[in-house]
Amino acid sequence: MSWYLATPLVIPFLTAVAAFMLRQSPWGRWVSILGNVLFLAAALVLMAQVLAEGIVVGQMGGWGAPFGITLVADYLSGVMVVITAITGLAVAVYALSDINERKEYLGYHALFNVLLGGVTGAFITGDLFNLYVWFEVMLISSFGLLVLGGSKAQIDGGVKYVTLNLISTILFLAGIGLLYGMTGTLNLADLARTVPQVENKGLVTVIAIMFMVAFGVKAAVFPLFFWLPAAYHTPAFSVSAVFAGLLTKVGVYALIRMFTLVFNGDIAFTHTILLWVAGFTMVTGVLGAAAQNDIRKILSFHIVSQIGYMILGLALMTPLAIAGAVFYLVHHIIVKANLFLIGGVAERVAGSTDLARIGGLYKFAPLLAVLFLIPAFSLAGFPPLSGFWAKYVLVAAALEAEGWIIAGVALVVGLLTIYSMTKIWAEAFWKAHPEGAEPRLALLTAEDRRCLLGPIAALAVLTLIIGFFPEPFVTFATDAAAQLLDPEAYATAVLGAAP
Repeated sequence: MSWYLATPLVIPFLTAVAAFMLRQSPWGRWVSILGNVLFLAAALVLMAQVLAEGIVVGQMGGWGAPFGITLVADYLSGVMVVITAITGLAVAVYALSDINERKEYLGYHALFNVLLGGVTGAFITGDLFNLYVWFEVMLISSFGLLVLGGSKAQIDGGVKYVTLNLISTILFLAGIGLLYGMTGTLNLADLARTVPQVENKGLVTVIAIMFMVAFGVKAAVFPLFFWLPAAYHTPAFSVSAVFAGLLTKVGVYALIRMFTLVFNGDIAFTHTILLWVAGFTMVTGVLGAAAQNDIRKILSFHIVSQIGYMILGLALMTPLAIAGAVFYLVHHIIVKANLFLIGGVAERVAGSTDLARIGGLYKFAPLLAVLFLIPAFSLAGFPPLSGFWAKYVLVAAALEAEGWIIAGVALVVGLLTIYSMTKIWAEAFWKAHPEGAEPRLALLTAEDRRCLLGPIAALAVLTLIIGFFPEPFVTFATDAAAQLLDPEAYATAVLGAAP
C-alpha cells in the first residue's frame, strides 16, 4: 500500500527538480505538464484503491505506527489528492501562456510543483509533526510564487502573508509540543485513542483552541483572514488560481481532520465556537466582496466567504453537515480556481481587472462570457449547478439541527454572492467598454487561446457534471462523512484493533 500513497507525493517533487534544471529551456514547461499528467494518474490510482479498501495505510520504511512515518488515505484525503491533481494540471496548462520566460527562469515551475507536493503531503500524512513539515513546504513555495517578479504590491502582500502564517506556525508547534507532552504520541490514529484518556480535559480544550486558531489562519476564517485579500490579487493569475483553489482548503481539511478525529470530546464548547466563526466568516467575506471593484479582489473576499460554509458543516457535526462540507470542498476548489483563470483571460484581452476600466467582453469574447457564467452561477448557488447542491445540503443540515439563524445567514450570504457575481457580469461583460478600452482578442494567438481557454472549459465541464449528476458525488460525500465520524475505524486501520 505504501507505493499507492507515496507515488502521488513523490511525482510533484521529481517534477520540480527536473523543471528547475531545465528552467532556461522551453522544455521546463513541458516537463511540468508531463509531471502533472502523471500526478493525476497516480492520484486516480490511489482513489481507486481507497474506493476498494476504504482506508489505505502505508508505513514508510517498514516502521510500524505509531513510531514511524504513516501515510493514510481515506475518502476525504483521497478525493482531495485527486482534486489537487486536477487543479494542478489545469493551471500547468494555463501557465504555458500566462507565465513569461523571466518567471520561468526564476523557478516558477519548480515552485509550483513543490507547492503541489506540499499540499498532497498535508492531505495524506498520518501524524501531526509531518503535517507541520508539509505546512512549511507549502509556506516556502507559496511565498516564492507570491513574490515572483518582485513588484512592490507583491512584496507588500507577501510580507503580510508570511508574517501571519509564521505566527500560525509558532502556535501550531506550541500545540504540538503540549499535545505530545500529554499523550507521548503525534500519530493521529494514536491520538484518537489516547486524547480521550487524558485526565485534564480543560487543558485538552485549551490545546484544541490553539489548533483551531493555527489552522484558522491557514483557512482564512474570521477574524484571521485579512492576509488573504491583501495578497491573492498581486501574483500572476496562474498563482492566484492555485492559491485560491488549494491553499485555504488545506487549513479547512486540517480543521475537519483534527476536530472529528482527535478533538471531539468537548463538542458543545469547541464546535459552538466554530459555528460563530463560520457565521462571521461568511458575512464578513461577502460584505468585503460587495465593497470591491476589482475582479481579483472580489474573488479573494469570496474565498473567505465560502470557507465559512465549509466550517459550518464541521461546526454542526452531524452526518449530513459533514457530508455537505466535503461536497462543498470539492465543488469550491474547481469553481474558485476557474474564476481566477477566467479573470486572467479578461485581463489579457481588456487590459485590466478594474471593473470601472473594462467592459464589452460579452460582445468581443462571447465564449469567455459563457465560461464565466458557469462557475459564477455555481458559486452563487444557482440550480442545478454544483454550488446549489452544496449549499442545499448545508442549509438542510442546519435546519435539521434547528440552527435557524445560521441557516438564514447562509441563505442571505448566498443572495449577496449573487450580487457580486452579477456586478462582475454587468460591469466587465455586459456594459459597453469605456472609450479607448476596447477588448482586443487579437492579443491572443491561437496557441494562447488553447492554453488559456482549454483548462477553463475543462473545469466548467466538471462543474456541470457535478451539478447535473449530483447523486454519486453526494453519496461519496455521505460515505466520507461516515468515515470521519467514526474515529475508531481510522485508528483500527492504522494501528490495528484496540488492546
